[in-house]
Order: sequence, then C-alpha cells, then structure tokens
Amino acid sequence: MNELRVVPLAGLPEIRPGDQLAPLLLRAVRAAGLELADGDVLAVTSKVVAKAEGRVVPLPHAEVERERVHREVVAAETVRVVARRGSMVIAETRQGVVGANALIDESNAGGDVLVLLPEDPDASAARLREALARLDGHDVAVVVTDTLGRPWRRGQTDVAVGVAGMGALEDYRGRLDADGRMLEVTEVAVPDEVAAAADLVKGKLERVPAALLRGLRLPPGEGRARDLVRPPAEDLFRTGSGPEDLVAFLEGRRTRRRFLPDPVDLEVVERAVRAAMTAPFPHHTRPFRVVAVSSAEARSRYLERMEVAWRRDLAGDGTRQEVVDRRVARSWALLGEAPLLLVPCLAPGGRHEYPDGRRSAAEAAMFELAAGGAVQTLLLALHAQGLGGAWISSSLFCQEVAARALDLPDGWLPLGSVAAGHPDPDDRPRPRPPVVLSELLLRR
Repeated sequence: MNELRVVPLAGLPEIRPGDQLAPLLLRAVRAAGLELADGDVLAVTSKVVAKAEGRVVPLPHAEVERERVHREVVAAETVRVVARRGSMVIAETRQGVVGANALIDESNAGGDVLVLLPEDPDASAARLREALARLDGHDVAVVVTDTLGRPWRRGQTDVAVGVAGMGALEDYRGRLDADGRMLEVTEVAVPDEVAAAADLVKGKLERVPAALLRGLRLPPGEGRARDLVRPPAEDLFRTGSGPEDLVAFLEGRRTRRRFLPDPVDLEVVERAVRAAMTAPFPHHTRPFRVVAVSSAEARSRYLERMEVAWRRDLAGDGTRQEVVDRRVARSWALLGEAPLLLVPCLAPGGRHEYPDGRRSAAEAAMFELAAGGAVQTLLLALHAQGLGGAWISSSLFCQEVAARALDLPDGWLPLGSVAAGHPDPDDRPRPRPPVVLSELLLRR
C-alpha cells in the first residue's frame, strides 16, 4: 500500500491570457517547500488553463445582454443537448464532456468574463507537462480538472478533462480479486480520482487552482481524458426520458461536415432506416427506400456523374469557373470522404390517380412532404446513436443521372445524399440563426 500526499499549491497570481503556467506552478511548488520529483502528478483547474490560453468571453454590463451572451456562448460550445430544464442545459461539449451549460463558468472569473473549457484539454495538459520538463527536468503527469454534477447523486466533484503522462484507466479485467474470482468489468478512472483528491485540498472558496500529488501509482501508458468518455454505443443513459428531454434531443441535432475515419456499424444503419420508416406516408404506404453506397467504385461513379451534370448547370448559369471549382471541391470533400454515404429515395406505387392536374400535384406533394419527414427521422436516428450527418440535396437536381449512376430500380427517385459518420470533435457546427417566433408562428 502506498502513502499518498496531496499538497495545495497556493499563491498563483490572477491568470491572464498569454501567461505561462509552468514557471508559475514551479514557483508555487517551491513556495510549498517542495521540489518536483519523477512520478508526481500536478492537478490544475481548467479555469486557469483556459484563461492562459485566452478562452474567455467578455460580458457586457447590462443583465439582459449578459444573459444573451451566455446563451449564445453555451450554444456555440454545445454539440449535443442531453437534457434541458428551464434555463439549465445539460450539454455535451466539443471536448466530449457532458455537464451543465457546456461547462462554461462565471465563478472566480472577476465578474466580467465567461471562462470556457480549453480548446483541447488533453493537448493543454501535454504542453504543460512538456514545459515543466524543460524547466525542471522531471517526469511528471498533468491532470486538467473541472467540476461536474453527477446523475443520481447530489453535490459536485472534480473530474479530469485533460490528461498527460499517465494512463487514463487502470484495467483490472482478468485479474483475481481477494476471493479468487476473476474481475470482468473493473476499470478505474485514476485521473478522475486524482482530480477529486486534489479538490479536497484546493477547496472551492480559497482560489487555490492547483495541487501536487505524490506517492500515487500511475496507470501505465499515455492516456487522454477523452479515453474516459463512454462511447455512444455503450451509453445506456445517453438521453433523458421526459418530454423536455425529448425536445432538447431534437433541438440538439446539428449538421456535421467533418468525420473521423472510423467505420459505421451496419446495425446502426439498419436501425436508423427502420426508424425512418415511421414517417407518416399517405394511404398506409411505405415508398421510402435508402441506398447505402458502400463501395468506393459506386461512390465515385455516383459523384462523378452528378458533378458533370452540376458543372453543366452552373456553366449555363454563367457562374465563374473558380466558383464552380470551389463548390465542387467542397462537395467532394464532404460526400467523397464521409465514412458512410446514404441516398434516400422515393419508390413508385401507392399514389392515387386523379383526372386533373390540381389534385395530381397535391398527391405528389403529399409523398414528397412525407419523404422529407423520413429523411429528418433518418438523421435523428443516426444522431441518437452517436453519429453526425449532413443532408446534401444535389441529386434532386439530376435525379435521372443519379439513379442511373447507382443502377436503381425503375421509378426510384433519389432525394439527396446523407453523409454520415462519427463526428470529428474538432468540427464546430455552424451557429444556428436566431429564432424569431413572431416571424415563424402565425396566430389566428
């Protein structure tokens, strides 16, 4: 059994953008009567790291304007709304952390700024560790911490949002417990335990932003705090269960345009397609189909032939060549590189025949509206399973060309393309335009 020592590091000045944390922390260690040693762990609050990196947003003086800025900043830092109650939003950040108001904080910030999470807390921890090694020569681990509430538990505790110089998990699976039973699921989140232990000596009111831990047996490896985030497929509590949670989930879907290269599980696709079939099509029909473009050859043929048709249309519009090239390149970057490409289609059949054009047009519009609902449900079902997606409507402008390129059955009409995959954490969805209900909701 190891003895663990946890020492608060007081005396750091008010951190401002551009400040170098490593020399300030070394000064605080020495002020505590210590010198760094190999194997030590420095736990540093994300707030001082974020301030040094300039991750702050000024707040206006007027209360109404402060609230507006706060809402806008929370929305900009949010990739998924998990739950909402009144003004409180439980949101997943771009860093993968789930917490209140996307972990944007106003406390201990001087009253005139909001402090965001560091852009990449793992990278921040690595840079701080490297700077300490250059200045002091010792091999120490760094944990960047922040405060979270916990489901089903009252009170807050500190957790790791950035890690460098240690493994993220101590894996006990396959080992025997004291009774000789083999452990099957036990993995200990040691960086979170480091953060909680450090918080016991830092306190919430003393403005002590760092602590040194000595005597801890570190998990081997070079872990990241991202390793502690449970993958969506394993998360049994990914969304809430109440009506407000459902609305928050619907509001949380965003168009994603950059993806990780990880493949998409076919079962996820199948479940999303089944969900899409719940859209309210007329006459108890189901004329919605989805083509999964899985081969590179089929994808290239589909995109190349649509490109020819698109270039022809743009040239006929008199669009400048450099603009055409730029738009085509942007389309290829998304549809050509996404791990998953789905093409929703309307299949023939089920429509009522009318002798006049007015009702025939209305019949066609009914099916097109329902198909739009099916596309949205498809996107939401992918979103619910942790995938991002972008609907690109280009094949609507050349349906026959797209249908021939994919060798579709007679009468299948492509409605566009859905690029999907595991979202790149560094992809920042475009801000949504403000909603002005008076322009959207007409009351009679």
